Amino acid sequence: MKKDFQATIIILTLFSIIILSLIFYKYFLKGNEKDDILKDLEEKGEVNILFLHHRTGKMIWDGGVPEGIENYDQIHNKSYNIIEQDFPKKTEYGWNNYPFDYWNIWVNHAGNESYKNEPTLEMITKQYDVVVFKHSFPVSNIKEDTGVPNVGSDVKNIENYKLQYQELKEKLHSFSDTKFIVWTGAALVEGLSNVEKGERTRGFFEWVKDEWDEAGDNIFIWDFYELETEGGYFLKNEYAKGDTNAHPNSDFAKSVAPLLCNRIVDVIEGRGDSGNITGKSI
Repeated sequence: MKKDFQATIIILTLFSIIILSLIFYKYFLKGNEKDDILKDLEEKGEVNILFLHHRTGKMIWDGGVPEGIENYDQIHNKSYNIIEQDFPKKTEYGWNNYPFDYWNIWVNHAGNESYKNEPTLEMITKQYDVVVFKHSFPVSNIKEDTGVPNVGSDVKNIENYKLQYQELKEKLHSFSDTKFIVWTGAALVEGLSNVEKGERTRGFFEWVKDEWDEAGDNIFIWDFYELETEGGYFLKNEYAKGDTNAHPNSDFAKSVAPLLCNRIVDVIEGRGDSGNITGKSI
């Protein structure tokens, strides 16, 4: 009888430890995990803005984006709060933010749970009113089409990009209360590309601006590609970190950061379809 009682006590103790461990994970460790998946603003504003990026985007951010939004707030008595986040992160998804990857996370793995530690649109739109997202410069390393487009392929070509963008547009439209600002892609420097790739890249982003983007919806363009190339095919060398480094230099970042701020404000205040998509004054 005594042994049975001791065994019962041991079982109940182990059961209690398991239950307490699950509670601790759910309300403490799981909460920290959520913070890692999707950043939260320390203070909510009138409009809450999330900027998703990698290195090029972070350089533009550091060129004065948060200061520009804060300055606008002070002058115009607004409360537009902005925060930045790497997306996707190096771990566990991987450092890839091309059309396939946005489609893969936001369309192919949509839902209220994160995918490989990355937030879905269902999660993002619960916290943010405006979402700004972009592609890193390898998006411009566009191969020839094969004639067999595949929305689920990570091969960088126009036929795949267009399918992925079309499904992304449908998904973004389903969150009609949220405004999305999509950058045209960061360009390669000529030293990392060639005319054929340059032509394909310009052709794709012209399609994004002229056909994919629609007036009157909740999707807007910031024409970063045009700012970098000024009508050409490549990031101008004077704007780049080097002849074979397609990251923008700090002078260029400082010159275009205010234009991104202008574009964000135009979109928030209902001028997204009438304002200049580069952010320059009309």
